[in-house]
Amino acid sequence: MDFNMKKLASDAGIFFTRAVQFTEEKFGQAEKTELDAHFESLLARADSTKNWTEKILRQTEVLLQPNPSARVEEFLYEKLDRKVPSRVTNGELLAQYMAEAASELGPTTPYGKTLIKVAEAEKHLGAAERDFIHTASINFLTPLRNFLEGDWKTISKERRLLQNRRLDLDASKARLKKAKAAEAKATLWNDEVDKAEQELRVAQTEFDRQAEVTRLLLEGISSTHVNHLRCLHEFIESQTTYYAQCYRHMLDLQKQLGSSQGAIFPGTFVGTAEPASPPLSSTSPTTTAATMPMGPSVADLASPGEAALRLEEVAPPASGTRKARVLYDYEAADSSELALLADELITVYSLPGMDPDWLIGERGNKKGKVPVTYLELLS
Repeated sequence: MDFNMKKLASDAGIFFTRAVQFTEEKFGQAEKTELDAHFESLLARADSTKNWTEKILRQTEVLLQPNPSARVEEFLYEKLDRKVPSRVTNGELLAQYMAEAASELGPTTPYGKTLIKVAEAEKHLGAAERDFIHTASINFLTPLRNFLEGDWKTISKERRLLQNRRLDLDASKARLKKAKAAEAKATLWNDEVDKAEQELRVAQTEFDRQAEVTRLLLEGISSTHVNHLRCLHEFIESQTTYYAQCYRHMLDLQKQLGSSQGAIFPGTFVGTAEPASPPLSSTSPTTTAATMPMGPSVADLASPGEAALRLEEVAPPASGTRKARVLYDYEAADSSELALLADELITVYSLPGMDPDWLIGERGNKKGKVPVTYLELLS
């Protein structure tokens, strides 16, 4: 009991001494040991890394889960060390509603058939989103959290210890200074000065040791940046894969809707005012295709087999052909289409009655339909 009381009294005395030293420093009444410029630079770099990591982490969480209530729920599950329940994505929920609407409104009607096709595409989009969120959470969010909850807490702890050692050191310097001043006035015995000098040597040793430990941890921020850089690359890879999957699913859906729409509303086509891919040139490809001189007809390009046969028999128009550079690889969906490789040059032209989103492409002795959004038409 006596030992514990003495220890408590000693700890209270140390705390009080540090508090006095800290207060006097703030009021400019005590000297303060300054850290070297390199050490201060390491501290500033560490603080900046921590602050930006927190901001990037929070905003990435918002990107992956825009619903704040869902984010709070996931946070609570993680803190309770429980598995986060599987949550239906917005795309999957939309797909479910569309499928149910088609079932009730008539799955064999044009509207019902289209709802089913769109529902299937939205289901694929939702699944791709789920995979993206899962991959990004593991490869990007988790390392950032591990840094903030692991390495940064260790750095903060050692920095607090360094601050305490620095306060002890400066308090020892102040006591020695007072002891020497008292000795000069012959009001203090030499052993008091010796005691103050011994305390200063111990405080200096502990401060130097703690400064070295803290410095090594701060220099480790460089390897933290390397790790975060690797995680950032993985995040971008997963994001690229996700958007590529979405683009592919929407292209497939657009093809399906284009063929069915043509049967229901002759002379119309399904598409958007802008191409699904990035802008290809200053002139809209669909507009260019629509205004190109027309050649012989392909007789509506009925079925894939018939279209392929007729395309072989069709000669390019005497005028109105153009060169086009392929922007992206394209895999032909059937024998009526021409497979494309990025950056190759092909000859293209339009035929009467063709969907404005498509052109006839020729490469050597091969020809077939090609999507305009995959081309850059050259003058």
